[in-house]
Amino acid sequence: MKYKTILEKTVELTQERKRHIFERHPDEIRIDKLDKNVLLFYRYFSKIGNGKYLVVAIKMNERNFILTFFSTYRIKTGEKYEF
Repeated sequence: MKYKTILEKTVELTQERKRHIFERHPDEIRIDKLDKNVLLFYRYFSKIGNGKYLVVAIKMNERNFILTFFSTYRIKTGEKYEF
């Protein structure tokens, strides 16, 4: 899969790398309350602010694309995603 970054560069994400990211890197994955086809991937970083989660929101459909990326102080409510 190829993605265009904010720097207007195209990057490639293989299925193997995607699986690695999904399985090994998030601290938690939640299902968005407003859109059940959106997964929120949370990872905590103590050195950002006074400690924040960085979150990647991915729309899970035929394209499986990143909607947005943001930081937050807490994990939002919503159903925990289980593999």
